[in-house]
Amino acid sequence: AVLPVIALVGRPNVGKSTLFNAITRTRDALVADVPGLTRDRKYGYARVGERRCVIIDTGGLVETVEGVERLMAEQTLKAVHESDRVLFLLDARAGCTPSDLHVADLVRRSGKSVVVVANKSEGLDPEIASADFHQLGFGEPVPISATHVEGVVSLMERALEGFPQSEPGDEQTDHTKAHQPRC
Repeated sequence: AVLPVIALVGRPNVGKSTLFNAITRTRDALVADVPGLTRDRKYGYARVGERRCVIIDTGGLVETVEGVERLMAEQTLKAVHESDRVLFLLDARAGCTPSDLHVADLVRRSGKSVVVVANKSEGLDPEIASADFHQLGFGEPVPISATHVEGVVSLMERALEGFPQSEPGDEQTDHTKAHQPRC
C-alpha cells in the first residue's frame, strides 16, 4: 500500500516545522524564528496508532514572490501537488491575515482536501482560537499547539480520515513504497 502524503502549508512562522518535528518525533526540520528558514521541502514519516503517512514540511508562502521566496513558493506548490491532503497552518494568536488569505486561495485552487490548523492555541478557548478561520471555507479548524504537542494526535487522526489502514509489515517497505520526491 502507498502511504498517504500530507503537506504542511502556510505563511512563514506559523509553526510548520515545529509541527513537522512533533508529528515525526524528530528534530529534522529547522526550527527558529527566522523568516524563510525552510526553503525546500522536507520529508518525514509519521505514525498515529497503527496508521502511517509521509509528512512534507514546506517553506512559508508569501504574496510578493521574488528571489528566495519564489523558490519557496515553487517547492511548496510541488509539495501540495504531491500530497493527498493539505494541513493549512495558521497562527491562532494573529487571526486571519492577508497572507493567510493568499495561501488559502493557492490551496483552494489545488483542489486538494484541506484541514485548517489553528496553531499556537495553547491557553486560548478552542472556539476563540479557531473562530476567525471559518471564513476560509475549509470546514472546522483544529486548534493545536505544536510547541506543546497539544491536539496533535487528534489533528493527525483527522488528517488520515478516509485513508486505508497501514498494512502490517509496511515498515520494512516504507522507503520503496512511499511517494518519492519529484523535482
